[in-house]
Parts: sequence; C-alpha cells; structure tokens
Amino acid sequence: MTTQLAARRALGRWLAGGALVAVTAGLAFVLAEASGSLPHVLPGYDTWQERAYAGIPQFLRWCLGDTTEAQSFKTDLGGFGLLAGGWIAHVAANRRRRWAGFPIAAGTGLWPWLTGSALLGLLLSNLAWGWTIPATGVWQPTFVAFVSVPPAVVLTYGPHWQVALTGAVLGAMLTTPIAIGLVQFGCYPLGLPTSIGTAGAMWLSALPAFALCRVLPWFPRPRAATPAPVDSPCQEPAWVVRRVLADFTEAPFHGNEIASAGLLIGTLVTYLLNPLTPVHGDPLLPALLTAQVLTSTLGVLIHRRQWVRHGWYPTFVPLVSVAPAVVLAYGPTVQAIVGGAVPGAILAPPLAAYVSRKLPDGVHPFVGNVVSMTVCTTAVVPALGLLPGFTRWN
Repeated sequence: MTTQLAARRALGRWLAGGALVAVTAGLAFVLAEASGSLPHVLPGYDTWQERAYAGIPQFLRWCLGDTTEAQSFKTDLGGFGLLAGGWIAHVAANRRRRWAGFPIAAGTGLWPWLTGSALLGLLLSNLAWGWTIPATGVWQPTFVAFVSVPPAVVLTYGPHWQVALTGAVLGAMLTTPIAIGLVQFGCYPLGLPTSIGTAGAMWLSALPAFALCRVLPWFPRPRAATPAPVDSPCQEPAWVVRRVLADFTEAPFHGNEIASAGLLIGTLVTYLLNPLTPVHGDPLLPALLTAQVLTSTLGVLIHRRQWVRHGWYPTFVPLVSVAPAVVLAYGPTVQAIVGGAVPGAILAPPLAAYVSRKLPDGVHPFVGNVVSMTVCTTAVVPALGLLPGFTRWN
C-alpha cells in the first residue's frame, strides 16, 4: 500500500468516526430537547421496580430488562431486541450470509449455549437475590450473571448441558451475591459508581469459579480460552461504524452489529415511550449514548493496529464502564461526556488486553476486561471530580 493511499484510508476512517459521533450527538440533542414533551406510555423506572415481583409477567419483564444492564440502562424492549438480533445473526452466520456481520460469540457457534446459560443464571439470580431490592428499596445488580461466569464457562468448556447448567448456578451463587455486597456496602456508602462493584464482582467470582470447574468430575477439558480472531478487515470507513456498533454487545459476548441494532432500537423506543424509564429514572440516555459512541469510536481508531494484529481487541471496555459511569456521576454535560470517553478509550483497552494475556490457562480472558473496568473506573471518576466543571449529578 502506498503512503498516499494509506493516508487517504486513515483520513476516511477518522471522517467516518467523526460523522458517527456527530450524528449521535445531534440525535441525542434532539431527544434531550424533546424529552419534556414525550408521552409517558410506559411506567417510570421507580414504578417498574416497585412492581417487579408483583406477578410472573412483571417478574419476567424485569428479568428481560436485566439483559441490558451492562450497558448502564434497563429496558425490556432493548433486551428483546438484543436477543432477537443475536438469534438473527447466529442463523445468518450458520447459513453463511454476507450480511451476518461480525461473527457472533467470537465465531464459536456457541451463541445458543452461552445465551441459554446466561439467561438461566439471570433467572436464578433474580429468584435467589431479588428480595434484596424491596428489602433495601434501591437498585441491586441482579444482572451480573448474564455477562460474566455462565457464558464465559460455556465458551471455555464447550456446548454441554452440564457445563451450561453449572455455569448458570455458579453465576447466581457466586457473582450475584458478591456484586450485591460490594454495591450495598462499598459503592453506596462511599458514593462510588456501582459499575466498580459489579465489574469487581465479576472477576472476584470468576477466579474461584474457574478453579472449581477444573476439578469438577463432570467437566470436559477446557477449550482454548483466547478469543478466536473474529475479523481480518481492510478497515475501510464503513468498518469503523460497524465495529463501534458491534461494541455495544460485546459485554454479553455477542459482539455483533445486528444484535446491537436490536438493543439500541428497543432502548430508543423505550425512551420515546417514557424518558424516565431506561436509565433508572434519570433522563440521561441521550448523553449516555453519546459518551458510549464517542469512547468506542476513539478506541477503535486509536487501537486500530491492534485489531489488525490480533483480529479482536477489547475496545468495548470503556463503553460499559468509564464513559457511562462519568455521565451517571456528573450529569449530561459536554465535559462529562468527553471527560469519561477520552481517558477510557486510551487506557481501558490496553489494560484489559494486558491482564488477559497474563491469566492462567483455563480462565476465560473476559476476566482481564472486567479487571480493567474496575481499575479504570475507580481511577477516572474520582479524579475528574477534582477538576472544575465536574459536580455530582445526584
């Protein structure tokens, strides 16, 4: 490739990324301005939480909403879109359709198994620990099993019933109570972002869970724990847009733009039906999405060579940790959006990749991702509070 051609492609990528951020920011501005006039067709978040355990339909809707909590918003429509989009992407990949997008579940073909285990872990978590929500009157991280131990165990040990069921039980019995304890007795009293407690619980529970899996007699030998390369792109401008979109569903081990489109469409519909529903009663969704798109875009562009070298790179990490945590802490301001997105994009992906490389055999590298989420969020959010212009939102 000539220097001139490389420069044109680089410019095209940055222009595509800039256009994506600009479009997102413009849409966010329109949504924020219109929020006061939008109808409240759906009940607000507080009402939803109060009714969560009033009956089976409400309970199932609450559990479905948990599938989007890793992205810092809760919406059953978004959860339905995520699962429907994931199924479409899985079927399309099996049929080798060109429009299937980035290979879902890292191209392993295990999407039904990891999603089934994750959903079972989520259901068990809510059955076992849902009582903590009415008991305390505040949000509790019952979602954590969906994006941690259960799917990671399936990816490590393969498509077996005993693996999927054991992973679900380990997630519900280890990850969820640790997360509740860290959030209830650490994050809330200290005024720290709850994502620190949830991400911390994921790696604190994953280490003993994977150690236990190695000695359980009904487990097979572990598969390769390193994510399979999911793409070898020429990385044209359109690839940047697709990659940012796919980053929205990397946390639940999907990593596919069709699944992400379903997630985001459902979330936006929820906001239009009631702006106070998706982000725990705060009208922060427009700013939240802007920060997430910005941090992922910067991460993809800054670390593009790592995508070329490895076929996959954890540019999604700040999208589900640092960037939303800063907006939730300091409100829908420009400085909060930029202040969380930029350091997150620079620091979080390399740290995640470094920790993942140092993990022992048999431990899924998602552990490195959640360690990076914990460290970077703990460092960035309080540090920004020392700067002028950053005041607590709530």
